[in-house]
Amino acid sequence: MTDTSSPPLADLLHAAVTAVGGTERPGQTAMAEAVAEAIDDNSHLLVQAGTGTGKSLGYLVPALAHGEPVVVATATLALQRQLVERDLPRTVDALHPLLRRRPEFAMLKGRSNYLCLHRLHEGVPQDDADEAGLFDPFEAAAPTSKLGKDLMRLRDWSDETETGDRDDLTPGVSDRAWSQVSVTSRECLGASKCAYGAECFAEAARERAKLAEVIVTNHALLAIDAIEGAPVLPGHEVLIVDEAHELVSRVTGVASGELTPGQVNRAVRRAAKLVNEKAADDLQTASETFERIMELALPGRLETIPEDLSYALMALRDAARTVISALGATRDASVQDEDAVRKQALGAVENIHQVAERIVEGSEFDVVWYERHDRFGASLRVAPLSVSGLLREKLFEDRSVILTSATLKIGGDFNGVAASLGLAPESPQDPEGGEESAPRWQGLDVGSPFDYAKQGILYVAKHLAQPGREGSRSDMLDELAELVEAAGGRTLGLFSSMRGAQAAAEELRGRLDMPILLQGEETLGELIRTFAADARTCLFGTLSLWQGVDVPGPSCQLVVMDRVPFPRPDDPLMSARQKAVEEAGGNGFMAVAATHAALLMAQGAGRLVRASGDRGIVAVLDPRVERARYGSFLRKTMPDFWYTTDRNQVRRSLAAIDAAAKAEGA
Repeated sequence: MTDTSSPPLADLLHAAVTAVGGTERPGQTAMAEAVAEAIDDNSHLLVQAGTGTGKSLGYLVPALAHGEPVVVATATLALQRQLVERDLPRTVDALHPLLRRRPEFAMLKGRSNYLCLHRLHEGVPQDDADEAGLFDPFEAAAPTSKLGKDLMRLRDWSDETETGDRDDLTPGVSDRAWSQVSVTSRECLGASKCAYGAECFAEAARERAKLAEVIVTNHALLAIDAIEGAPVLPGHEVLIVDEAHELVSRVTGVASGELTPGQVNRAVRRAAKLVNEKAADDLQTASETFERIMELALPGRLETIPEDLSYALMALRDAARTVISALGATRDASVQDEDAVRKQALGAVENIHQVAERIVEGSEFDVVWYERHDRFGASLRVAPLSVSGLLREKLFEDRSVILTSATLKIGGDFNGVAASLGLAPESPQDPEGGEESAPRWQGLDVGSPFDYAKQGILYVAKHLAQPGREGSRSDMLDELAELVEAAGGRTLGLFSSMRGAQAAAEELRGRLDMPILLQGEETLGELIRTFAADARTCLFGTLSLWQGVDVPGPSCQLVVMDRVPFPRPDDPLMSARQKAVEEAGGNGFMAVAATHAALLMAQGAGRLVRASGDRGIVAVLDPRVERARYGSFLRKTMPDFWYTTDRNQVRRSLAAIDAAAKAEGA
């Protein structure tokens, strides 16, 4: 319970806002009061807080006032760093005189995010079938190669860093280099068995988290803690989930499994020298059978498991089980630092056993499908049809949960998001309806300090032809070029596919005399910095740009969406979820495809107005937003911009905004 002797919440919030150099806003105050009430009542709360509300302080102040451990889970690294490096230090300093205590805070991530001193000093378990044991990547890598330089930087950094956190290493290193000095939780020897356990960075982070009142983590670690039954977070009675619109996707990722021939072959090589010959041969034979089947695999969902695949998976499962038993029963003194080698082999084989067994069991609540990549070949994947049941059971029991985001009301209400999270899908004001087992909750929309109707226009190009699944859209490209030219650049182009983004960039580079940046041609951070620095520059890209760009001011005054971002019709998981809703008597298209698109469009439209002085236009080059029956559902989810389908009005508005920006020197 919140300490009743603490100062009034309004005083605490005022002190915190002043400390971070902000301005108190009505929505922020309403949010803080609702969060404090949910914590006191041990209830659940969904809060939609628009851009500019200051939602971080809206939940941090009541969390710090609570006086007991609170976990804050976010989806992005950027927000985690903002909380730990800026918001929390300033807020704690501001509240210290009022609370008469200094709350501790800490960040906690998955083990692979921290430098492993055992790997660094003792070497990496290697995969060569003829040589079990460890090898030193620092000796193996050429000193002048990119890998060699990265590894030397890591060795030097290990003597300087206090956290061992990869994100504190600036500039960063390649994933390949980091993999040489980090371990997963499956590969870790454990502090009690490791020669470097007393100095372990990951263990130190856990110890700091145990002493903290506010623990900042990520959605993936939260999912592992809640779902896998292996506690990695300190005990807590309050959970705050920021960027909550991402939670279902992240939990689905954690609850999914994958098998590839390469992955299985690596497990065979790692285990081969550690178990008896028969166990190793059986796993090798099962691996070869699985690889032959995967060579012929065609992408798509497997509603029933083919007989040959089923036999191959049973063989893999049984051989893996035998190897797991053998790994626990034998030791080989000739293998250098066998514990590390054995632990990595055991982790790899256990994963194969778990995924193979899960697919063979064939739960009606799982979706199984083949994927094929040009670079990585075929993979066999399994994911839960829904995570709502998991979340209902594992996340919302025995704690108060506050979920917040700028986009939680889809189509005008919270029900769609609530249902996906395992909460009662009916209106929270209807205490008589819904499932008895579904946790009760309240929804609150605190709005935004921005006047969207005056700051932005939502334009739908209803005159364009409806986009098809294939082929170029010459009319759309013409419209795009005219809009970008009228805007004088200043355009963020959000595309539903990389192919579409590439085609648009190529076309406009040939037509317009202004820089067109394309996602993938440089790091995302560098692209955004370049885009923000030059008002004439445009940036085109796909999914990460729909949600990951924060560029206030005149550099982003036109946000263009090429089409409604429905999931691909051949997406196995989305199509299975849609079918399940339909079989239950619901509208699968609206519940899955339209909701997915609405969420992305709301996030994309949110890129336009990031500050009180921003002006601009969101242009959707897909007439279905105006013509189709679901168009109003999509529009209700986006910010309340002034709406038009008048192309001439939009061009005049863009020209006026451009002229005003140039007059101000931008």
